[in-house]
Amino acid sequence: MSVLSRRNFVVWLSSAVPLAVVARRADALGAAWIRDDFETLVALARAILPSQLGTDGARRVARDFQRWIDEYRENAELVHGYGTSALRFARASPRARWAAQLAALGDGFTSLSGEERREIVRDALDDERSDRLPDVAAAPHVALALLAFYFGSSEAADLCHEARIGRERCRPLAEQARKPLPLRGRESRA
Repeated sequence: MSVLSRRNFVVWLSSAVPLAVVARRADALGAAWIRDDFETLVALARAILPSQLGTDGARRVARDFQRWIDEYRENAELVHGYGTSALRFARASPRARWAAQLAALGDGFTSLSGEERREIVRDALDDERSDRLPDVAAAPHVALALLAFYFGSSEAADLCHEARIGRERCRPLAEQARKPLPLRGRESRA
């Protein structure tokens, strides 16, 4: 068994530190790049999210997704699953990869029609077939991350059921037996 010499340790340490610094810098640049390209993110949201959201809703979801990206912290301790005490930590930040993918959609992406945007996104996701949406942070493409972010929300559940379900929101026990109210402007299909 070989013992690591002081010299080898210093060489190893000097090569490891810059890699971590480079990774943090790339992450920071990715976050800034996505923030600076917000209109492309909004155009992506308008292309892939439900049309019922409209332009304002797509912009709001894109803004919330941007906030999620800005607040993402790799290696943060995650809530452990039910019945296990195993600690889990947030994976490496996907910001730099997502920023590059957002840029790869093209300079004129914001000026294209909805169908043209959807076609570009379909082409970009051609190799990303799966039977379910990934966890937001694990999404291999920014479009899938945005979809996973939205469809994991209470708003998406409400839209799906056309009722004010309020998933993951606290309601008084007295209201538990009451049927959820329909979304404003929609008739109940019951």
